[in-house]
Amino acid sequence: MLKKTSWLLATATALTLGGVAQADWKPSKPVEFVVTSAPGGGTDNFARVVQSVIAKHKLMDQSVIVTNKGGGSGAEGFIYTKMAAGDTHKLTFGTNNAYLLPYVAKLAYKPDELTPVAAMALDEFLLWVKSDSPYKDAKSYIDAVKAKPDSFKMGGSQSKDTDQTLTSLIQDATGAKFIYVPFQGGGAAGVQLAGGHIDSNTNNPNENAGQWKAGAVTPLCVFSPTRLQGNVKVTATMGWSDIPTCKEAGIPIDKFQMPRTVWLPGGVPAETVAYYADVLKKVSETPEWKEYIERTSQTDRFLAGADLKTFIADDDAKNRKVFEKEGWVVR
Repeated sequence: MLKKTSWLLATATALTLGGVAQADWKPSKPVEFVVTSAPGGGTDNFARVVQSVIAKHKLMDQSVIVTNKGGGSGAEGFIYTKMAAGDTHKLTFGTNNAYLLPYVAKLAYKPDELTPVAAMALDEFLLWVKSDSPYKDAKSYIDAVKAKPDSFKMGGSQSKDTDQTLTSLIQDATGAKFIYVPFQGGGAAGVQLAGGHIDSNTNNPNENAGQWKAGAVTPLCVFSPTRLQGNVKVTATMGWSDIPTCKEAGIPIDKFQMPRTVWLPGGVPAETVAYYADVLKKVSETPEWKEYIERTSQTDRFLAGADLKTFIADDDAKNRKVFEKEGWVVR
């Protein structure tokens, strides 16, 4: 069994339990935000919202420069961060790809060469079908897939990534068997579903919101322990809060969420970690951040210190179990 989470123990000492310690350290030059996605992607949007909030509310004395390094599903950005060991002026924005990518590809970095700072939000995942599909609830759709194994196509963002991991979990939980079809991003998976080229996808709310509003696709359930927030109707009859959880809809998966994470290079002082965690906590408390969360239908949850360490360890273990079962782990 692989172990990649002991490195978090050192970081926990820099932060208080359930909160962020104050630090005397401050950046002495412009800070680089390293984005592990292409311009316009979800991680890019995340980082640029943080950048704009910091500037508007003057949360740092230094300016912020954004650099996109999204090659290799984000590996380019994490390798760049690893090579900057000890650099206190580089913050890297990603997801759980920071600690999961090295499981499925031989890369020139290891998770313990990065320093976790914070998780600021959780991306939710939904089960979507075409609006004119005969399946109006999750149970009837899953029953149809079980009746004809390996004939229904589940689209997702890339292979051996979050969407395929969730598809594997759905199969294990229900006995259904899909043909998984990878695309270059959730946007492409949304277009393919709206066009009827696949039968379903597990896109985030933001990735399918446009097609849902246009009447091309419809959500069957959300893989969250609670229903989504928001009373505004997306269609004439439904809004995000009207979507049942997948567990209440008959799929026994309590939750599947992807964290929006922020990292420093390895070898940075504890007070640097504490400083940036404090800044990011302040960002998460602004009206602009709340608007971003509502607009993207993410779950607003800030984690740092021991709470972040626990979340990463649990998420790492859950995903690693799927990777090992599917034979994705590189040796």
